[in-house]
Amino acid sequence: MRIDILTIFPEMFGGAEGDSAGPFSSGIIKRAIAAGRVAIHLHDIRDFATDRRRSVDDLPYGGGPGMVLRPEPLVTAIESVPRLEGAARVLLSPQGTQLTQAVARELSALPQIILVCGRYEGVDDRVRQGWIDRELSIGDYVMTGGELAAMVVVDVVARLVPGVVGNAASIDEESHAGGLLEYPQFTRPPSFRGMQVPPVLLSGDHGEIARWRRAQSVELTWRRRPDLLAHSTLSADDRRLLEQLDSAKTKE
Repeated sequence: MRIDILTIFPEMFGGAEGDSAGPFSSGIIKRAIAAGRVAIHLHDIRDFATDRRRSVDDLPYGGGPGMVLRPEPLVTAIESVPRLEGAARVLLSPQGTQLTQAVARELSALPQIILVCGRYEGVDDRVRQGWIDRELSIGDYVMTGGELAAMVVVDVVARLVPGVVGNAASIDEESHAGGLLEYPQFTRPPSFRGMQVPPVLLSGDHGEIARWRRAQSVELTWRRRPDLLAHSTLSADDRRLLEQLDSAKTKE
């Protein structure tokens, strides 16, 4: 997968190819780059400015605070990026669709994503209308720019590219992968400062372990993110458990 990032602060990303300090210079993303599973390319929008000061922003028409990224250098930067067939041009914006695991899976299946980092009061809307395929937000809050959001998108999407994560099954059991939060995890020792690993996990009964994990996942989602349940695929056993949990809460 090819990922292109357009920004006015490329130094925030360090070495995009993982050869110096930066968000992609360690861990899974670095290994994915080294293995050729993911290629990350940085583009400085200021390189496409036409004046001596390399200015890329201006005051908004109609007045108001802040500055707006101008269309000329930004569009020229977008058009300079080699585009593969099926590529998506994505603007990081608080007005965008929220990034979810489902959206990340959709993006990971593409050959290329071009991430445009907004700044200041945003970008000239003509850029959004003519040169952007979709807008994406990482949450209902406002950041100083799209750079940190782009890092999050790269991390979330790249690890879903086939071959990036060694044990592909681990991705399928993570929080949000199936619409539910992940069940609790434990490792050695079985007893730590008086706290015990649940006996079922030490039983060797894989059927019971699977049922326990599913029940834990459903209950954890019910307690912490009940909004997710409306969009989850629930079995008859899951629904019975939810009825029991609701009944117990009503009696409290």
